[in-house]
Parts: sequence; C-alpha cells; structure tokens
Amino acid sequence: MVLLGAPGAGKGTQAALITKETGLAHITTGELFRENIRKGTPLGQKAKPYYDAGQLVPDELTIGMLLARLGEDDCARGCLLDGFPRNLEQARALDQALSQRGTEIGKVLYIKVPNEELIARLSGRWTCRQCGAVYHERNQPPRSPGVCDQCGGELYQRDDDRPEVARQRLDVYFQNTAPLIDYYRERRRLVEVEGQQDIDSVGRDLLAAIKDP
Repeated sequence: MVLLGAPGAGKGTQAALITKETGLAHITTGELFRENIRKGTPLGQKAKPYYDAGQLVPDELTIGMLLARLGEDDCARGCLLDGFPRNLEQARALDQALSQRGTEIGKVLYIKVPNEELIARLSGRWTCRQCGAVYHERNQPPRSPGVCDQCGGELYQRDDDRPEVARQRLDVYFQNTAPLIDYYRERRRLVEVEGQQDIDSVGRDLLAAIKDP
C-alpha cells in the first residue's frame, strides 16, 4: 500500500497508527537510503553521493533498494510505502518493477485536506529561542503570547513556518502529486480519506479502507 498526504496532512502520525494496528512494515525512502548507506550495499554506495549532497537519488536506485526491502521477512504480510512514489514517473516505474515480480500496489490511501487548512497547520508553529520548545498558535498555544511556558524564552517563527513559505511547499507538492492521484484513481487504487477530522477519526477511516476488500 501507498500512503499519500500533503505536508501538514498528518501522514506521519497516521503511518505510525496504521503500522501499529495492522502489523504492516512501514517503509520510508529516508530509512531505505540510510540503511543501505550504513550497510555499504552496492546500491547504497551509488546513492551516497546524491544523499550526502542533498540531491534526489535516481529512481532506479530507489526502486532497487525498495525491491530488496520487500524481500525481507517483515514484508511477507504486506507493507506501507511512505514517501514513494512522489510523482507520475516514479509510480509508473514502480508498477513496472512490481509487475515483473508478479505483484502490484493494492491500495493508495490519500489523506485529503483543503489547502487553507494545510497552510493554517503549517504556518502556525512557533519555536522557543532558548529551549527549542514548539507551540502552535491554534492547536497548542502558549499561555502568554510570544512567551515560552517552559523557560520564559522568546518565541519566534522559523522561515519555513511562515505562510508564504507554506504556500510554496504546497504548490510544489501538488504540482508533482496531482497527476499521481489521477493515475491511481484511474486504476481504481485510490481511497480518499477526509483529513479535516480529528486524528482518531482519520485513523479509523484509514484502517477501515485497508480492511475493505
């Protein structure tokens, strides 16, 4: 299965819930890269220069690592892919690779949240300059505006937490992901879950979608 969701949709929280409740292996591209590089696998050695430079690792290397990971024992019952595919080209390449192994993506779970809600979630975060405590002006506000509850330090907003930056992040995400969503919808793999609900309700809907044959 594949889990999709824009920045701010709560994908990380829900991935942890899904894997806990279902026992599916949780596979992220970041962990794949780090593990292969740490072990010094041939694919890891090829990926390391890209990873260290903060560049995108070529799709063929990522898919090679993913296929090797799918062969491990904890994936025997299935797995949840998180962070891959990110665009239409990767989805097609992954489908082709899986088809050669006689398997395929079962379902694609998409946590759908309106843009304005995503911006509100992403841009409401404030951080303490002294102790690093994190607050959210709507979901977890400090007792006194601009002052840390824990140490009394000044709260500030990081550049990547500002509304204009949040909009740019989302623009980039949807530019890449919109065709991907259509691709899986056309193949009747996509299941959309309303992401504006509370965390438990989103989790229940995702689990229900997974169990639905």
